Amino acid sequence: MAETLPSALEQELLGIKQLLWGDDIKPDIFKRWSQGFHFSASEPTALEQSEGGPCAVIAPAVTPEMQHHLLVNALGEILEQCGDRKYYVVYLNSDLNDASDLVSDLNGDNLENGLPPELESPCKFHETLRIHHFHDPEEVRKYYLDNTPLLKSQFGILLFLYSVIATRGLEGVHSDNSNDTMEPLIDDTYGYGSQSLINLMITGRATTYVWDHEQDVGGLKLKGLEKQSQIGFITTMEHLRYCTVGSFYKNPMHPVWVLASDTHLTVLFSVERRLVSPETKTDQAKRVFRNFDPEGNNFISSALLQDVLRSLDLVSEEAYVDIMRRKLDPENLGIILLSSFMDEFFPKEENPMPDLFSLAHYNGLAQSNLDGQVVAGAAVVEMHISMFQIRYRLGECVLLESDLRAVSESNPMLTVLQTKWPNIEIRWNEAGTPSLN
Repeated sequence: MAETLPSALEQELLGIKQLLWGDDIKPDIFKRWSQGFHFSASEPTALEQSEGGPCAVIAPAVTPEMQHHLLVNALGEILEQCGDRKYYVVYLNSDLNDASDLVSDLNGDNLENGLPPELESPCKFHETLRIHHFHDPEEVRKYYLDNTPLLKSQFGILLFLYSVIATRGLEGVHSDNSNDTMEPLIDDTYGYGSQSLINLMITGRATTYVWDHEQDVGGLKLKGLEKQSQIGFITTMEHLRYCTVGSFYKNPMHPVWVLASDTHLTVLFSVERRLVSPETKTDQAKRVFRNFDPEGNNFISSALLQDVLRSLDLVSEEAYVDIMRRKLDPENLGIILLSSFMDEFFPKEENPMPDLFSLAHYNGLAQSNLDGQVVAGAAVVEMHISMFQIRYRLGECVLLESDLRAVSESNPMLTVLQTKWPNIEIRWNEAGTPSLN
């Protein structure tokens, strides 16, 4: 472990500050982000969020098997996917006080009016930041295990967020982002984390968009996800047609999804591994077809058929394409339907997706839960992961045979789930439908 040189440290931290907050840090937003990683007293495996804003950091760090030492492992994995054999941990300079006294202050033991006096302003906070340098992710985990109180302290979330950006590097973050004029990662009006920040926390890359690979929009190459993510992401914004979430996010490696409303992030998970089975040829074909159908109309121009076939490594000679074009567009309307394309080239294969399964939901905001507690009501999800019994809000799901969805604008939870499973019906436990906000 090594500490960076002061000149390099100051330059890097100044850049991170500008990247996160822009030219001006509003004290009220800074205070909302000044939270630690705290487990709920009523649900010992759930992180609790005191105010809106840092859910962009908290939600990606939530895993269903979590406890204190596994929180450290989860944070270590986030840093590991951001770095390339170089990992940086941002901490507070303990020269201000004895380290134990500082941690006690930051935990609120000696506070009466918010932040400790020596750190009451964003400027003072940034003046005390320092960086440790590691070459091995296991060293990072050991550091966090040895300094767990700092993660729980008043600035635990901010210190980890700065560590993530330092590990990715300012050049890396700017390279990930499609916009030359990049907005702050934390909204300067409402204090929410941007999509780039959410993507950075989930995938290790601060891309702006949630689709797969790059898309050409008006001649601009806009970056999405470059590969399948460890955990997924779905959003109510897709239902409103503000974005298109790609297959990499909807079908992650593990059955865990971050759910986004317009103001908050929560987490959905399941013990049913078949929900994230490897991508089939049918899944790949639909994903490629939809890359040529950015409006989500479920059809493409017949002129694009050759490009689609070529992208799928299917026969794409001109003569063959002309034959298939006439077959798939017999009325010469100039369009080819997704259903017709799939029936011709990918006849229905056995679907590994179960028809019945359970989902569990987590919302870290206490005021969004029953009686102001982060709990699951009476439902218990028994997870045979490690030694813990996990309790969250549980829903029993069924996938209907019909592809027609029952749209309910008054049920945002069902609406966001239908962006992943269009024909899903879900019955929550006696506590009722959980809140996305």
